[in-house]
Amino acid sequence: MSQPRRVLCCLLLAVSLGSCASQAPRPALADGATARVAILETTDVHSSILSYDYYKQKEDPSLGYERVATLIGQARGEFPNSLLFDSGDTIQGTVLADFQAKVQPLACDEELGIYQAFDAMGYDGGTAGNHEFNYGLGYLSQVSGTPMNVEGGTTHKCKGPNYPLVLSNVFSARDGQPIFKPWTIVTKTITVTAADGRTQTVPLRVGIIGFTPPPIMAWDKQNLEGKVTVTGVVEAARRYLPQLQAQHPDLVVGILHGGLNAAPYTPDMENGGWHLAGVDGIDVLLLGHSHAQFPGPRYKDLPDTDATRGFVRGKPAVMGGFFGKDLGVIDLVLVRRDGRWVIDPATSHSEVRPICKAKGDCVPADPAIAPLVARAHAAAQAYVNTPIGTSQVRFTSYFTDQGNSSALAVVNAAQRDYVRRELPRLHPELAEVPVLSAAAPFRSGFGGPDDYTDVPAGTLTLRSAADLYFFPNTLAAVKVDGAGVKAWLERSAGRYNRIDPAKAGAQALINPRHESYNADQLQGGIAYVVDVTKPVGARITTLTWQGRPVRPEQPFIVVSNNYRASGGGNFPGLDGRNVVLAAPEGSREILAAWLKDKGTVTAADIEPTSWRFAPIKAAGPLTFACPPGKLDVARAQKLPPIRELQDNGDGTAQCVIDLSGK
Repeated sequence: MSQPRRVLCCLLLAVSLGSCASQAPRPALADGATARVAILETTDVHSSILSYDYYKQKEDPSLGYERVATLIGQARGEFPNSLLFDSGDTIQGTVLADFQAKVQPLACDEELGIYQAFDAMGYDGGTAGNHEFNYGLGYLSQVSGTPMNVEGGTTHKCKGPNYPLVLSNVFSARDGQPIFKPWTIVTKTITVTAADGRTQTVPLRVGIIGFTPPPIMAWDKQNLEGKVTVTGVVEAARRYLPQLQAQHPDLVVGILHGGLNAAPYTPDMENGGWHLAGVDGIDVLLLGHSHAQFPGPRYKDLPDTDATRGFVRGKPAVMGGFFGKDLGVIDLVLVRRDGRWVIDPATSHSEVRPICKAKGDCVPADPAIAPLVARAHAAAQAYVNTPIGTSQVRFTSYFTDQGNSSALAVVNAAQRDYVRRELPRLHPELAEVPVLSAAAPFRSGFGGPDDYTDVPAGTLTLRSAADLYFFPNTLAAVKVDGAGVKAWLERSAGRYNRIDPAKAGAQALINPRHESYNADQLQGGIAYVVDVTKPVGARITTLTWQGRPVRPEQPFIVVSNNYRASGGGNFPGLDGRNVVLAAPEGSREILAAWLKDKGTVTAADIEPTSWRFAPIKAAGPLTFACPPGKLDVARAQKLPPIRELQDNGDGTAQCVIDLSGK
């Protein structure tokens, strides 16, 4: 053999041996090794990328993903071993989101603003929430970078986020296959401490599986019916976990866009997290959808749940806040036992870290985020300032629970006019049936001191319509009877606590577990009385239409939105089967068109408040959280006497209402 051939052969042999050595399995990690790993979670960001209120056109440091990004950076400094996931309701929820989806749609090679922000922070995975479906499957397919074999879906891959999206319980109606990957495995290199105290780096293989609320089929019926099918979250977990476990992951994280409900399980359960935690094979649970924090006092009475340290049925779990207000953190301690990693529950815990510890004490924004969406942000601001009319009325949601219906009355007027015009054309047989309209306050302080609708008299813009109608629902009308109308109002009246008139101490008027968006107020010639001394289900003591008592069998058309008409909020008799009109236009667009057609809105164009409280001679004060310095609104609306008891100094106050009828 010549010298060159001999050298070449030696080189090839050396390369071959080196390759074999690199592929040889690493020595098994001995039992007793430990690792501290943080699971970081965002959820319900709702495209709140910037600390900015598009409705009030001002900076709002109490929210915004750009500040959560700062918390993520801090957590990564604290936990060198960490993974970052998102639990959904990501692409919808702000003027910027609507602008990119409806006004100036993205090209296939353009990335959605919120995904640009997430990519800047380097996510490891995520799932889809119910609001991901609001703009249709075609849009979701495009912006998520996921070809979908569904009607309207993209068949080629567009620019999506740089992390995997997993979803195990939504399937194409064409081929029965999941529209996203149901699960995947993320590999992360972590530093561990061996039993002898030495450190080394090893790969940690984390399986992730995603779930969305099954009621999406009702909530987004127009977008999803006939195109996809849905299963319950527990059924999906049991279907796909064996496949995932066959890959021998070190840890399995369930990413659920859903909260916690210990009621008996059903496949269409909206908040199935408690039941999902009981499925073998899921080690860690990330939650969302409820716009609440876990661990936290809201869940202190949930069975088999540690709402202080963050465990659900023995599984570490977390649910961060919403609108970019918080970061969920699970501090996991892993111990090597019998050749595998196990979670040490005694030294692991969860927590929710807010961007603001107190008013004025907020972390700064990460400067890398805002430039990513600067152009889209400016364009969206300009768009929503397009004038559409004027108003002589101030529309606000301050004191809506106490009887100020100004912000709801304009929505009800627009909805009712639309149906009274369109329904006789589609259903002549229903032309003489009375039309009522139902609206609920979307912004009533739940999200913080600035979370109220306040559209002053004067010029109206598209921003005004977006403020008055916060969500991109579509209009829907249902046919019910008088008994159904009463049941609808009884469900809404669950917004109030039951008051004991004889109790000497203070009593809270509002039940915080009954969300304001599930407290409809009906208008359209109807009048009713709410008696909060009565039990839930027996509070509507007087109910009339055009001055006459409503008969149980009396027919009505009630206008609402697709969420409510399809069962959202668990209102009796509403499950999508009695819908008589489903508008192709969005509710917000219908409202904007009504405002534009009116030119100038006057007090005569909207109905006064249709309800009142039954008089109560309470021995103690009836209190509720209120916006400070807004009593002029209560007086202008001629509400029962309200006084401000205490200004909390954080943008909130405590008020007292007198329901004695004096």
